[in-house]
Amino acid sequence: MSGALSYYSGLAAEEQVARQYEDAGQSISAHRWRGRYGGEIDLIARDGDTVIFVEVKKSRSHARAVQRLSSRQMQRICVSVQEYLMKFPAPANCNRKVRFDLALVDEQGQIKILQNAYFGM
Repeated sequence: MSGALSYYSGLAAEEQVARQYEDAGQSISAHRWRGRYGGEIDLIARDGDTVIFVEVKKSRSHARAVQRLSSRQMQRICVSVQEYLMKFPAPANCNRKVRFDLALVDEQGQIKILQNAYFGM
């Protein structure tokens, strides 16, 4: 896949995943949030007091999509999550929870969300 085609395909996958979260009653508070240290979080969703950090991976199959998440990328995501949580602290009366999801999109547009995926934090 060419660079531009891959980029726009990834954007479309992120939009599909965002719609699925919204259809499930969660709100999307950020798309492609970028921290100062080079990491990017594809989607940040909210479900009550839970902040959900979502990494979206698109490939021919869900199995191939999982393989596209490298340990180096996971480290960058974790740094960005920590920065986000420090920049937007929870109110004193809030029992904020954090969840990491990995959303996989195959070439047919089928979405598989792995809730509580662990990114090494």
